[in-house]
Amino acid sequence: MEQAEQRLQEILGRAEKLGVPPRGLVRLGAVKKLLAKRQQSSQHAFLPVLAGILSATLALVYSLGLHTHYGFSRAWLKWHQLDVYDQVCTISMPDQLTKAFRPPEDCSMCQGINQVEKVSKISPHHFEETYAYTGRPVVVTDAMENWTAQHVFSFQFFKEVYEESPLMGCQFFPYETEFTQLREVFNMSQDRAHMKDGTRPWYIGWSNCDDRVARIFRQHYGRPYFLPPTAESKKLDWIFMGSPGYGAHMHVDNVEHPSWQAQLRGRKKWTLEPPPECYYQCGPLEVTVEPGEIIVLDTNRWYHKTLIVSDEMSITIGAEYD
Repeated sequence: MEQAEQRLQEILGRAEKLGVPPRGLVRLGAVKKLLAKRQQSSQHAFLPVLAGILSATLALVYSLGLHTHYGFSRAWLKWHQLDVYDQVCTISMPDQLTKAFRPPEDCSMCQGINQVEKVSKISPHHFEETYAYTGRPVVVTDAMENWTAQHVFSFQFFKEVYEESPLMGCQFFPYETEFTQLREVFNMSQDRAHMKDGTRPWYIGWSNCDDRVARIFRQHYGRPYFLPPTAESKKLDWIFMGSPGYGAHMHVDNVEHPSWQAQLRGRKKWTLEPPPECYYQCGPLEVTVEPGEIIVLDTNRWYHKTLIVSDEMSITIGAEYD
């Protein structure tokens, strides 16, 4: 009980530093539930109190509107009956809080790796043994030979596909733009969308959870041939698109599985850094992914940032695999 209360005090201290007044915290539904649980619990009821503290933390994050790449599943929120999180897929978590709860990594994931290898004609068995679940990044250069996505996917294509979608993306990443949702992206001027001189650059990402849209997407790409037979490529598509000179900041993800990302258009430079506990055993890596190549990376373990280094728009699509 003392440990749980101490943790609560830490959370309240962080809230104060962020400028959230105590009265504002008291009005949060999750905090009210926590206080009620504390009154009903015995001194040995540690887990319910801890769960309440985490719920209060999540409510605080949502009320502040903070966002990064990190999120918690809707199922987890529904389990704790947090109606305030009635979102389509995920809510956002601040970077520092995610790092605080991240378990330490086994540094064998990066020891002895000096570069991101580029391979072709790799068998699923070799891929599974060497890369699939080891944390070792790799770029496969010949995995889009039968895809039409490279020739079809464009800003206009996505705009037209989503015109009839009520969801307009499941989770949206504005990065350094002013956009707050995918609909605003598709409503930008044609000049800016096509990166005409004098217009503001942009880079965004989103996940698709509209089944109709997913079926359209997957008419133009298939399961990467190198995935092991027992691996399942998840149904949720991730799309990243934007202008030269832009990209994602350095971060680590909080998703369930490793993922692959197919570079359909443009060139994107990836900078990878090992987790802090591995700094003295592993070094940073860089690789530029060319059109037609797929990078496979466990973004939960490697800190990473991206930069579009081509003169044309970059379009990337990918998914997790288990």
